[in-house]
Amino acid sequence: MAQAEQPLQEVLAAFDFGAPVVGAVRYGCGHINDTFVVHTQPENRCCRRFILQRMSAAAFKRPDQLMENIIGITEYLGRQIAARGGDRTREAMEVLRPKSGGPYYTDSQGGAWRVYPFVEGTVCHQAADTPELFAASGRAFGRFQLLLSSYPAETLHETIPNFHNTEDRLAKFKAALAADKLGRAADCRPEVDFVLAREQDCSVALNAMREGKLPVRVTHNDTKLNNVLMDETTGEGVCIIDLDTVMPGLVLYDFGDSIRFGTNHCAEDETDLSKVSLDVDLFAAYTAAFLEGTSGSLTNHEIKYLPWGAKLMALECGIRFLTDYLVGDEYFHIAREKHNLDRCRTQFKLVADMEVRWSELEAIVTQYCKP
Repeated sequence: MAQAEQPLQEVLAAFDFGAPVVGAVRYGCGHINDTFVVHTQPENRCCRRFILQRMSAAAFKRPDQLMENIIGITEYLGRQIAARGGDRTREAMEVLRPKSGGPYYTDSQGGAWRVYPFVEGTVCHQAADTPELFAASGRAFGRFQLLLSSYPAETLHETIPNFHNTEDRLAKFKAALAADKLGRAADCRPEVDFVLAREQDCSVALNAMREGKLPVRVTHNDTKLNNVLMDETTGEGVCIIDLDTVMPGLVLYDFGDSIRFGTNHCAEDETDLSKVSLDVDLFAAYTAAFLEGTSGSLTNHEIKYLPWGAKLMALECGIRFLTDYLVGDEYFHIAREKHNLDRCRTQFKLVADMEVRWSELEAIVTQYCKP
């Protein structure tokens, strides 16, 4: 029996699901938390489902702070959605507290567990098969920004310190390069030079923040398509999920991570770099939809810096892959030799393509800035 399954009955008994539990099975494609779908059978009604998760102790050292963030955000979103006449039960996640009344349950082995009601009538996509689907995710993430635009970001805990701090990522890369403990630097000289040539880029967004041009907001920090639940009928985004990385940050991080993930049609570890490129049409579709969702809540400076968000998120991701390759593949799982180096090269090719198309990207966002 897998470690997560061992205390499962104990954990299920710790929550009041409102009806008898008739089953609980592993669910989803996530690689961080252990996730199960719990089936209950209310009397004279259809089965009701819940999402049960054991939070990763490796990724999140302070589940109390993590859940304080999530409860604060979800309750605030619920009030905002209700005030706008929306369906709070579908458009925002909701935490089901254990019988003990706390924000989560700690099992006899020390595992931290939480429960959310299942959002029925929705589907989770792993890739943007159509421009319309990608745009729908952009509207959803933009609306997420709008609804949280007045939330006090400074009250949130930093669940993963320096997660999108490009200066810190650069410093860690330089330390790994200097140590070169496995003698791998000689294998990746072009990639090393690529980073060093863009050292000043790593400070662009942070300098703008320090100068007061970019405000600190509540950011999701993992804005991949599969973190939006889409309505099965309309195809529109219903609910933003996976709030573990919600922290104070810059809006361009959320925009940029979506672009990095969704505008390149290749796999993250594509070895044929001729296939790797930024789809400008998808960039335009997402930008329009994202800003539609934000509904005027962003500043002109934030909008102007959106292309930098795309470039920096791809550059940062490539730096992380390259750093992990240099230290011996300690963080990212690999399936082959030089796997992290391949991943790094894909991200850097995407950065290079953005640089070639930079004037196009700036022109696309400029049209949305007020005079």
